[in-house]
Amino acid sequence: MDSEQETTLPTTPQDPTPPTQMPIIPAFAPIPVIPPLAPIPLPQPTQNGELGLPNSDSDDSGSDNDDEMVDDAKGSNGLSPIEVNYEISEESRVVRERHEKAMRELMLKRRAAALAVPTNDNAVRERLRRLGEPITLFGEREMERRDRLRVLMAKLDSEGELERLMKANEDEEGTGREGEEEDEGLEYPFYTEGTRELLEARVEIGRVSVLRARDRLARARRKRDDPDEDEDAELGVALRVAEGLVLDCSEIGDDRPLSGCSFSRDGKMLATCSLTGVAKIWSMPNLHKVSVLKGHFERATDVKFSPVHDHVATASADRTAKLWSHDGTLLKTFEGHLDRLARIAFHPSGKYLGTTSFDKTWRLWDIEKGTELLLQEGHSRSVYGISFHPDGSLVASCGLDALTRVWDLRTGRSILALEGHVKPVLGVNFSPNGYHLASGSEDNTCRIWDLRKRKSVYIIPAHSNLISQVKFEPQEGYFLVTASYDMTAKVWSSRDFKPVKTLSGHEAKITSADVVGDGQCIVTVSHDRTIKLWSSRSSNQEGPMDIDETGLS
Repeated sequence: MDSEQETTLPTTPQDPTPPTQMPIIPAFAPIPVIPPLAPIPLPQPTQNGELGLPNSDSDDSGSDNDDEMVDDAKGSNGLSPIEVNYEISEESRVVRERHEKAMRELMLKRRAAALAVPTNDNAVRERLRRLGEPITLFGEREMERRDRLRVLMAKLDSEGELERLMKANEDEEGTGREGEEEDEGLEYPFYTEGTRELLEARVEIGRVSVLRARDRLARARRKRDDPDEDEDAELGVALRVAEGLVLDCSEIGDDRPLSGCSFSRDGKMLATCSLTGVAKIWSMPNLHKVSVLKGHFERATDVKFSPVHDHVATASADRTAKLWSHDGTLLKTFEGHLDRLARIAFHPSGKYLGTTSFDKTWRLWDIEKGTELLLQEGHSRSVYGISFHPDGSLVASCGLDALTRVWDLRTGRSILALEGHVKPVLGVNFSPNGYHLASGSEDNTCRIWDLRKRKSVYIIPAHSNLISQVKFEPQEGYFLVTASYDMTAKVWSSRDFKPVKTLSGHEAKITSADVVGDGQCIVTVSHDRTIKLWSSRSSNQEGPMDIDETGLS
């Protein structure tokens, strides 16, 4: 009963205690967003150097006061003092300067691309003259000159000087050009006035070259039109002769390395020179010493036989070239170069001598008078090789600037600049056909240039080291000989410039090579101090060929 009363007590209306109820949990209130704190104002330097604080009325100011504090804390460039006064590392400073420089160059290029630059070369020269700049630089071409003007104009335009400078020059030239309009079409090429002797030499060279060119072309027409002339058969015979070349004789040429060699016009004598400064004349084919040419004080760099006489010319590092008779008598000394000589060559007429030098010039000499006719510049570095055209009208020069130039001796103009080698060009030689030119370079290649097409038609990867000399077979040009520092000389067909024969036997780098007139013999000289003669086995087979002819008759 007691339990029943206890259970009914909460429901009794007389009970003053209210009934128990479950508590109601209210919804969560949103988390208030705390506004960002204003930056702590930093002391600012005043005019007298003291530190001050920005103005504020109270610490409990609103957002407006906070904005004013932030504005006061910023400098004139809109950055806070923390951002303005920090220190950067040296590496960061260098990177920033490099970036700024690149941006300036980029803007300069954009400005230059937007400028109107003349396309006519004469107008470009005139504009450069107005700006007070050189109208041309050494070796500069038309497009390079135009690019230089563009960069110059962009630079002046960025500095705000272009319009003022151009207007001032135009006004000045306009006042001084009254009565000079007739001279505007005249061109003033860069030439140096030559001597009377040079003029006479040019006339003589022109006369001789016309006669020689007439004979060469007549011979070429006869080969083309005569049914009895079979050029392919003759080429095949010459290549078979070259294939049969073997070492016939080897002789010690001097106490020091040999630097040059040359056959006489009839092939009965051979001239060599060495680093001792001495040249020697040898009889063929047994290489018996005939005479010794002593006169140079430095090493001899080259030696050549005259094409019309038995005279010998030598070049030396003592800056002189000398002319000798074959018996060792000194005839002439040619002085004038400012640095050591490299190679020499006779003009086909035998009246003139060409020399190259490390003073960046080549010179033409009158052999009879022993005087200098022409001093020719044009290479940017030392001039090394030289060769005269078979007609005598042209001369080719090559040098350490990796360039081969062809000059017209009758006018003095540079008519061709043959570019293609990537390293110094050390040897050059004209083919007897009149239109092929071979050049050998330090890039281990030999290039064949066609003067008619004005470009390289063959690139021969000839050797594994630099090519020191190139030489066509002098009669018809049926094959080409290259000598190299890889201790070999190689023979190449002139039809397709494929290898025909490799002449191996030297124990050091080969410095020079020459081919006898009929192509039956090749000579090479080397730093191993030896002279080596390479003769063909078929040279002794002329007898059986004659017997066959008599049998047929």
